[in-house]
Amino acid sequence: MPTIDPAEFARTMAHVPTPVTVVTTVDAAGRRRGFTAGSFTSLSLDPPLVLVCLAKRAAGHDAFVRTDRFLVNVLASDQADIAGAFARSGHSGIDKFAGTPMEPLEHGLPGLTDATARIVCALHDVLDGGDHSILVGRVESAAVGGAEPLVHHNRRFTRPGSGADLVSSGASTTR
Repeated sequence: MPTIDPAEFARTMAHVPTPVTVVTTVDAAGRRRGFTAGSFTSLSLDPPLVLVCLAKRAAGHDAFVRTDRFLVNVLASDQADIAGAFARSGHSGIDKFAGTPMEPLEHGLPGLTDATARIVCALHDVLDGGDHSILVGRVESAAVGGAEPLVHHNRRFTRPGSGADLVSSGASTTR
């Protein structure tokens, strides 16, 4: 069976626009955890399920695969700096939440009141996805804001259909 070169696959997938999300939870010790995810989509309407992918090497991986709930913040087009902050590795002790407008929202989970959308999920399943874990969330509640969404396309943050770059991400969005 032929295999594609991983670099070529990454280059190709960079041309597929994706919503930019910051997924948050609170771990068993009460610490806030979060990561920027570019792999997020609805999975099922009945029951309502979404999926989001998290790198297995991510600092908060264990917290997310063991959590009861997580919150998906779909970022607004003016929140590229927040996406960048949460795309950094948390291994070096960096507080990703410092300087962000994250506050306790639904179920006390850290969220953005001005996000394009917020989706609260109960952890439904965790599936193996190669170097990522696929978190399947059963949607418990959702809130929609009026802001235009932030999109990741060709390794840049942009607005849908604008063609104008907002900020070069310089980092993977699946941490």
